Amino acid sequence: MAGIVSAALLLAVLAFAVVRPRGLPEAAVAVPAAMLVVAAGVVPFEAARARTADLLPVVGFLAAILVLAQLCADEGLFTAAGNLVARVCGGRTGPLLGGVFAVAALITAVLSLDATVVLLTPVVLATAARVGARPRPYVYACAHLANSASLLLPVSNLTNLLAFTASGLSFTRFAALMTLPWLGAIAVEYVIFRRAFAADLAAGAHPPEPEPQQQPRSEPEPRSKPDADPEPWPEREETGVPVFTLVVLALTLAGFVLTSFAGAEPLWAALAGASVLAVRALGQRRTTARRLVRAANPLFCLFVLALGIVVEAVVDHGLGSGIGTLLPDGSSLPDLLAIAAVAAVLANLINNLPAILALLPVVAAAGPGPLLAALIGVNLGPNLTYVGSLATLLWRRILHVHGMEPELGHFTRLGLVAVPATLAVSTVALWGSLRLIGV
Repeated sequence: MAGIVSAALLLAVLAFAVVRPRGLPEAAVAVPAAMLVVAAGVVPFEAARARTADLLPVVGFLAAILVLAQLCADEGLFTAAGNLVARVCGGRTGPLLGGVFAVAALITAVLSLDATVVLLTPVVLATAARVGARPRPYVYACAHLANSASLLLPVSNLTNLLAFTASGLSFTRFAALMTLPWLGAIAVEYVIFRRAFAADLAAGAHPPEPEPQQQPRSEPEPRSKPDADPEPWPEREETGVPVFTLVVLALTLAGFVLTSFAGAEPLWAALAGASVLAVRALGQRRTTARRLVRAANPLFCLFVLALGIVVEAVVDHGLGSGIGTLLPDGSSLPDLLAIAAVAAVLANLINNLPAILALLPVVAAAGPGPLLAALIGVNLGPNLTYVGSLATLLWRRILHVHGMEPELGHFTRLGLVAVPATLAVSTVALWGSLRLIGV
């Protein structure tokens, strides 16, 4: 009975997160569900407290990286990237697709998949409109690369952070082992996109329109209410490269490496980078404390903590033993392929975040190889269905806001080709990395 109740609660939490009726936050159902399983004794209070303590550094990092990404957008980093791609492509759709792939892969790797979905997708839409290209290949690339390009670093995806914490690997060793799988997934996606969107790419484009010039002002415009928080806060009008922001990002990335060697959480490096940009933006009166808190999305962070407790209940009452029976316990290539496939299926059944939480107790005990194979599965698998990743669901909302609706049939057909191919190539690349680098 405890297993049935736990599974029902998990499905209710995920269904609510997918639909979000009346725009209510995901935590509106997840928090009561977590309280219920603890109050009913399905998850002992001490176990729930331990799970929350384990997740707090991960959730804290998520909040810090969301703020960092939003501040980068406010500084014009994403707009500058879009302008650069538009200039380089010169109205040619092939280079434009390659530029979008490169920018999306780098932003996903460094600033996480949420930055690609929420902040880059609107810029890509605007860039495609500016050069007269059909937007579908480029916005679909944002969705796919938000998942596929999140393999590289522990900070690229919340699933990575959870796996990294349990892996015992250093930041650099994790990145070294996942470099070939990351490159393999991106390369396969690019080849598939060139064929799947051949008609859209053949339609062509035109040379980019001139970038809007900022009109000089003798003095800043006064604000009637200095403490007001206008929404949304506009991006900076400058179209040049925000050098200061890029320097802060580079130092933050270096900080991730240093904190790993020091045995500290990557949270502190992300918090330092976000703090530098936040203090600068506050000092220049281009943001407010309220906007920064909103960027951290505290309700979504609370949802992740509550979801961890609900998943704990499901794992402890049936799912954990079922996964343990189903997964192989070796590190051979067939074993890694089987683990990645099972993880991908599980991600599409219950979403990738609950999937990695359910898989970790089993694959972490088997060693870094099986753990990273499971990570490949839960990161690449969501490109098959909308429900596989919260980021993909968010991508759909972003397109809807901007007047473009993705086609379910096209998304699914694209995923049926891309997911098996990227899973196979990335897992073989992981097997090769394990043989070359070791753990």
